[in-house]
This record gives sequence, C-alpha cells and structure tokens, in this order.
Amino acid sequence: MAVVKLQRPKLNFGEKIYFGALIKGFILTMTHAVKSLLGKSVGAETLASSGLGVTMQFPEQRWDDHLPEYYRGAPALVTDEQGRERCVSCQLCEFICPPKAIKITPSEIPSDDPWAKVEKRPLEFDIDMTRCIYCGMCEEVCPEQAIYLRKDYLITGLKRADMVHNKKRLYEIGGTRVGLVNKWNELK
Repeated sequence: MAVVKLQRPKLNFGEKIYFGALIKGFILTMTHAVKSLLGKSVGAETLASSGLGVTMQFPEQRWDDHLPEYYRGAPALVTDEQGRERCVSCQLCEFICPPKAIKITPSEIPSDDPWAKVEKRPLEFDIDMTRCIYCGMCEEVCPEQAIYLRKDYLITGLKRADMVHNKKRLYEIGGTRVGLVNKWNELK
C-alpha cells in the first residue's frame, strides 16, 4: 500500500489573521439585519411573524397553525368509541422507551367481566414528562393503538409531581380514538 504525503497549503497574511473571513461574516450579518428591519426576512410571512425577523411573539402567536403533520408532541392514552381502555398492558411501550419514562402496573380483568378474554388492563400507567424525549417509539410499538403523540408542546407544571401524568390524566388529555381495536375484535 502506497503512502501519499500531502502538504498543507501555505496561508498568506490575510488568511492567517482571518481578516477576510471576519469581513465576509460582518457583511452577511448586516445584510440579514437590514432585510429583517425592512420586513423581508426569509420565512417572515409563513410564520406570521411581527415583521422584525422570523421570531414569533410567543404568548400572542402560536405554532399551532404551522406545525408539520409529522410533529411529535406529548404522549396520551386513548379510549375507543364505547369508552373502553385500548391498552392491554403488554408493556411494550415501557420496554422500548429509551429514557424509561413510562411505568405500567398491569392488572387482570375479572372473569365475570364481558371482556375477560382480554386478560389484562393497566392498573397504573404513568409517563414522566420530564424524562420523555418525544421519540414516538411508544406509539409505533403499541399493537392496540392505545398511545398517541398529540400535537401539544405546552406541558407545564409547578413541581415535578405535576409532570408525571397518571392513567386518569393521560386518558383525559387523549380522548377517544375511532377505529378497529384488536383487543375488542371478536375474531381474535
């Protein structure tokens, strides 16, 4: 195997003190500054900005209308049309969660229940929103389509305990999802 030695090019005086790069950077910055003052910033119209740049003024302006379809927000549990839990406590979402933000305690469904064939349901289902990285793996792995990532980015709390969403809170914010659920399928 041949070894090829390369020599670095010699820098002239202007390149050694970065004077040319400093001037180019200054010109580019001033060009953007002048354009934003004239209200001609790139993306200013599409983001409904104030005209001074592309920065949104948050409390008055929201990203809600500009979120892409593939945006992944906060996870939530959903019920079916009849208000039944979709979750079967398979714990796949708990096992696949990279930061271990999901904690599930399964429980059995009593044998006298009409849906006893399902076998399990979650007794407790907690998601620690301070740990969640919104990766969407829980949604992808769920065989019953019980967990969804909503387009919600305003998750606040005054203390850490407020940021742990329990089963009741997750169903409350998740709502109802219409469609086939394998859990309630009579042919399964």
